[in-house]
Amino acid sequence: MTASKRVVFTMGGKGGVGKTGFMLALAEWFEANEIPVTLLDLDTENKARGSLKHFFNGSVTKVNIHTPAGLDAFVDHLEGGAPIILADMGAGAGQVAADWFDSMYEDIAAAGVAFTAVGVVTPDPASVESILAWASRLQDRVSYVVVENATSALADFTYWKSTEQAQRFREAFCPAILGMEFRLAELENPLRQHGVQLGHVADRKVHVDELKRASLVMRAQSYRRRLFSEFDRAREVFLP
Repeated sequence: MTASKRVVFTMGGKGGVGKTGFMLALAEWFEANEIPVTLLDLDTENKARGSLKHFFNGSVTKVNIHTPAGLDAFVDHLEGGAPIILADMGAGAGQVAADWFDSMYEDIAAAGVAFTAVGVVTPDPASVESILAWASRLQDRVSYVVVENATSALADFTYWKSTEQAQRFREAFCPAILGMEFRLAELENPLRQHGVQLGHVADRKVHVDELKRASLVMRAQSYRRRLFSEFDRAREVFLP
């Protein structure tokens, strides 16, 4: 069955790997392509700075998934809104998501909804193990995107690229693998502190003095251009 709607969600395992940053950039890509989406912040542990809602002046819907029908929000928002949902999950959501898929996936898939699970790996082996744990429960009910997030200038992804379990995952599920390059701290830290999107710096739409520097504007433009190129390359897993 051809999907008419899609839910793109982060596999919310290990925290601090860059999931929200990736989803912010993806939301900007959808906006640049004039594709309507609904944004959901499912990170219930992060109530203030750092969650998706923080970067949209509180306008993003916050959903508590730790209830019996928490993830039914996917169904409700697809019914009356845009055909694509971007949902940022927080740490500790694995069991909730797996249980929901076990009980709801068959009927929702029959209604034409497809799912894309986004995992972010860093040089930390724990980030890889988190994705493997999620995949062991979700199996082939989703399409997979794995983001190689370079958290340092010389990031080493040996664990992700060389371990037997990761190789089996790639062979079984053929994930789209995207790169997210290391960002300078003088840009990344103020973005997080002030809840500013990368594109706002690139387009000179910020009121934070330290983010108005010409060099940082050019850096933001460069980062965004290369991220958008990665999204363009894998657009089929982000669209219905």
